[in-house]
Formats: sequence, structure tokens, C-alpha cells
Amino acid sequence: MKQEIAIINQEEYGNLLQQAVEQIRSTRIMVARQINAARQSVYWNLGKLLFEKQLSEGYGSSVVNQLSADLKTEFPDMGLSPRNLWNMKLFYERYHLADPKLLQAVAVLPWGHNLLLINKAPSLEAVAFYANETIEKGWSRDLLLNAIKMDGFSQKQKQIKSHNFNETLPAIHSEYANEVFKDHYNLGFLGITEPVKELELEKRLIEKIKHFVLELGKGFSFIGNQHRLEYNGKEYFVDMLFFHRGLRSLVAIELKIGSFKAEYIGKMNLYLGLLDKLEKGENENQSIGIILCADKDHLDVEIALQDIQKPIGVGEYQLLPKDQLERLIVNAIKGEEQ
Repeated sequence: MKQEIAIINQEEYGNLLQQAVEQIRSTRIMVARQINAARQSVYWNLGKLLFEKQLSEGYGSSVVNQLSADLKTEFPDMGLSPRNLWNMKLFYERYHLADPKLLQAVAVLPWGHNLLLINKAPSLEAVAFYANETIEKGWSRDLLLNAIKMDGFSQKQKQIKSHNFNETLPAIHSEYANEVFKDHYNLGFLGITEPVKELELEKRLIEKIKHFVLELGKGFSFIGNQHRLEYNGKEYFVDMLFFHRGLRSLVAIELKIGSFKAEYIGKMNLYLGLLDKLEKGENENQSIGIILCADKDHLDVEIALQDIQKPIGVGEYQLLPKDQLERLIVNAIKGEEQ
């Protein structure tokens, strides 16, 4: 046994351990979602029964109290208190006419998360937003509560996305690109505390490319930095090139340490044209460009994107280290509570 272990070096064993941990975690998540979905199905059907009997918390209280007592005798560990039965009715009442996609999202959430959404989310649109964010980011009940108290849904709606995807991409493709592209990116994991040049910013991002891919979102695969394009005897270099599996598109990213300038659009437009001409696969969609700046004015971006036929988005990046950002968020939440 010792001889077998010796065959695998430290790095290989580290990779093996990481893969094993990821397998266990992903399986646990899958099982938990299946359990949640089964429990929600029971709660949904109980809520439907109460809804169809037109019971209310006034004259129907005695019926629900008796039902709770009898059900707890049969199923003592299912959380069938009168309060919870009324919550099940509210659960069905609120969602029985909702969009199937929303129902699929809330079905896999823990019951405690759903109680928060029932009682605190102001609309079905807000429920859909918080449910999907919880699934995607693995929010605990406390994190979901914080997001609701910070009115994350409204803040998301207020964000003006600086891109031309709706005008340059097919409807289905543009809708997905809208979801993928973010208006703000937090690069606090770089730990930058003093001004840096663009090449230094790129270098640090390459060093922590896994963190950067996580910040970009799901589906991105890194191809390379200073990606060389040659055409008509001239060379061009894209700061960073990715491929997005869901969009099936090459994604070029240009980094700018200052404020947005209109000429950045023309340069990106050229890069995208070359990528489509030289490197886009036969079954791939047209390439997409993202320009990351320290600051931007939406109207400046809107003017610059006029008459541009290539899909380009302009986002801001935040260099505040994440621990400082988290402290600001916590302090803001405490301030609201007080």
C-alpha cells in the first residue's frame, strides 16, 4: 500500500483529493435538491387541499388545528404545525398560477428559504430573481435574507447595461448574453492597493485566472492572453481571449485602467471582425467583446456603440479587496436594521 502511494507525487495526489471532494459535494447538492423537491411536492399538495377547501385563518383555524394534531400523530417529524400548514396554503396560493420556470426554481430550495421568499419578496419577479441567485451561488438562508434586505432585486433592475447585444445578436442569443454579461466586476481578489498599469493588471489576472473565471460567471474557458491575430501583414493582440460554452462564442476582453473612451469601441470592433474571420468555428456564433474600464458613463458608451454591428459590452471593475467589500456590506445591513 505504501509503495502504491509513493507512485503518486504530492501535486497529483492534491488533484486527486480535490476531484474527490468536488464529486462528493456535487452529489450532496444533487441529493439535497431531490429531497427538497420531494418535500416541496408534499407541502404543495397539502397547501392545495387547504386552498381548495377555502379555509382561512379565521373560521378555518379549528379545522387546521385539528388537522395538524392528527397529522403529527401519523408523521411526527414532518413539521406539520398549524403555522406551517398555513404557510403551505400560502405557498400554493402564491405560486399556483406562476410561470413553470419559477416553480422549478422554488421547488429545489429548502423550505426555510421558501418561507423567506413567501413573506419578504415583494413580487413573483423578485422571487424568481432571488431563487435563481440562491441556486446559482449556493446562498444560505442568512445570505438570502441579507440579499432581500439590501433589495438586491431592485438594484439589479436599476443597473443600465452598457452593451448592444439586443441590436447585434439573434433574440435567443442576445437574451443569454444579457444574463452572462455583468455591468460591474469585482477584482478585489487581486489585492491591488496602489495604481497599476494595464499590463500589470493583466499579469495579475493571469496569475489568478481561476478567480477571474469565477467572477466572469459559469461557462467561460480561458484560451490565452495577448492572443495574436495576423491579417494583411499586420499583427494585433487581444488582451484576454475566452470561449463561452453556453453562448458558443469567442469572448475577447480588453482591460483599461482609466475611464471609458469612445476609441476603445473601434479597436474592439476590429478585433471581433478578425476573430470571426480567422478563428470562429463553423458551428460557433459570432464573437463577443467586453471592455473592462475603471469607470464609464452610460451615455458615452451608448453614443460610441451607435451603428456598431459587432456585439460589445462595456463593464466597470472594482478593485476593492473582497474582505473590505464584505465589511462594507455587513455594516450597511447593520445600519438598515438599526
